Amino acid sequence: MVEKRNGFSFLVLFVMLAMLFGVLWPLSSVRGDDKEEKKNLPPRAISIAPEYTAVVVPKGEDVSIDVDVSNGGRQDEYIDLKLTSAPKGWKARIKTYSYEVKGVFVKSDSSKSLTFRAEPEEGTGPGKYKFSMLAQTHDGKLTSSADVVIEVVGKQKETKAKGVSITTSYPVLRGPTDAKFEFSLEVKSRLDKDTVFNLSAEGPKDWEINFKPAYEEKYFSSLRIKANQSETMAVEVKPSILAEPGKYPIKVRVKSDKAQGEADLMVVLTGTYKIDAGTPNGLLSLDAYQGKEANLSFYVKNSGSAMQDNIRFLSVKPENWKVKFKPEKIENLSPGDIKQVEMTITPSEQALVGDYSVNVSIQGQKASKNLEFRVTVKASTAWGWVGIGIIVLVIAGLVALFIRMGRR
Repeated sequence: MVEKRNGFSFLVLFVMLAMLFGVLWPLSSVRGDDKEEKKNLPPRAISIAPEYTAVVVPKGEDVSIDVDVSNGGRQDEYIDLKLTSAPKGWKARIKTYSYEVKGVFVKSDSSKSLTFRAEPEEGTGPGKYKFSMLAQTHDGKLTSSADVVIEVVGKQKETKAKGVSITTSYPVLRGPTDAKFEFSLEVKSRLDKDTVFNLSAEGPKDWEINFKPAYEEKYFSSLRIKANQSETMAVEVKPSILAEPGKYPIKVRVKSDKAQGEADLMVVLTGTYKIDAGTPNGLLSLDAYQGKEANLSFYVKNSGSAMQDNIRFLSVKPENWKVKFKPEKIENLSPGDIKQVEMTITPSEQALVGDYSVNVSIQGQKASKNLEFRVTVKASTAWGWVGIGIIVLVIAGLVALFIRMGRR
């Protein structure tokens, strides 16, 4: 008995070690691969690189350029950032979405994207202006520098109002008609005192356009900006449900007694994506027999306003059942069009008499529809006649037996 217990304990211990080894082996392999890749990197390496090193802009135009801060070494780095030189008459900084950045943490073999922003002061004329930026590790052992040259030409844009400017990184947004679009705008005041600006927007008829703080669900109609400061706000746009696919311009205005400005935005509607499906009579049930094909037709309708391409059919069915569709897929379906699909269901030869569920998923472009069909499996009619024959034979045998017993 002791030997059996020892043998059993050894077997359990062996299985546990095998399972543990099976779990840890892939992890160690992955870590090994990561370490192998890291070996190909230098011990430490950083760089700072603007997306554009030279640009040409009209007089009075603000400039925003993406800046990539990279760590190409094997260890994580804390990197300090600064502008080492900026021409007179310009306000320049390195920033994120909402604030100025002086330092950034970058993991090994990765990078961070920031923005270099330069704003000309009133009266800054045409010419070439050079800006220099420097990235330096926290311990000061590694540095990287880059330059940006801004060439100012021509006259100030007429749409640029004195004293205030509106900028956005994404003036064009694209999406379906039933979506909400949110633009992020930065409003810069060049006035020497705090000012309240009134906000207004001009867009398509029956569209909802509201001003709100970024990432907050409340609306406002005016914005207070401190002297020579900027504020970020969001413009939420909700298209009319009847809007057709196309391009729709939106004009945003900020205005005070001393200054006014405007920005042009664009919403590109691709339409709505929606699929409906069902049967003409609304019934989602059918009768079938073991091993025999049963047919049912259903329709697929494009209820949206955008074209649907490559509509496919998927089924979830009982084991050993077959479900086929004709056609197997719909190449394209225009808005409002309807297509009929023939579905063939074949129950298993061993299916028991009773009710079963077959789920059909209609997968379109950015839209889908699910249908659940109830299939009632009935016994074959041949077996019914066999049963009737057996009953007849039994009755005939009983009658013959009674007649014979009566003679006796």
